[in-house]
Amino acid sequence: MRVLILGATGAAGVLLIQEALAASHTVVVYARSPNKLAEEIRHDPRVTVHKGELDDREALSSAIMGVDAVLSALGPSVSRGPMHPKGTPLARAYSLIIELMIGHRVRRLLALGTPSITDPNDKFSLRMSIIVNGVATLARTAYEDVVAIGETIRTQGNDLDWTIVRVPLLSGANDKNLVVGYVGDGKTGIWVTRAGFASFVVQELEKNEWVKKAPLITLP
Repeated sequence: MRVLILGATGAAGVLLIQEALAASHTVVVYARSPNKLAEEIRHDPRVTVHKGELDDREALSSAIMGVDAVLSALGPSVSRGPMHPKGTPLARAYSLIIELMIGHRVRRLLALGTPSITDPNDKFSLRMSIIVNGVATLARTAYEDVVAIGETIRTQGNDLDWTIVRVPLLSGANDKNLVVGYVGDGKTGIWVTRAGFASFVVQELEKNEWVKKAPLITLP
């Protein structure tokens, strides 16, 4: 498949590029600062790079045109959590992304989310509640943007085959072992690796087991 990867210059995004290439997909990268990517990625003949902002309709439309799916690692910066801009900019970006996907007849969207996006299948978990409430208190604008991302995808993505891949606390380890479920189901935890996220997204792209669902992925 030919896939567009958003959030590609972040740690999870780079791993997503590597996983997609390893699975024999061709990759389109759309990034504000593509020069942040390693040279071996930028010069890989299987990778096409588009430079642009998330609110640039023309540039984003050009990147989406001709792809089979959009894989997104977009999310608030952990380091800038309390300084995340107001006005839910990422959710507004998803609104445009979805509009352009529909216009270009691209149906498959796999997007990064967190447990701040709730799901009807979730149950109460004290540990997860503490984490989510902590984010809502200490990084309110980031929390509001993530929640709005979930609402935007669910309300505007009726014509898409979307999956919101919810991740809890992220680790930089290389462990790709995963449990897939929902908050408070007795099997999911509170940690996952970025490598595990990237691996799950590429596998789900091929398997389509969680369409129009928002699973929580964690380490066992």
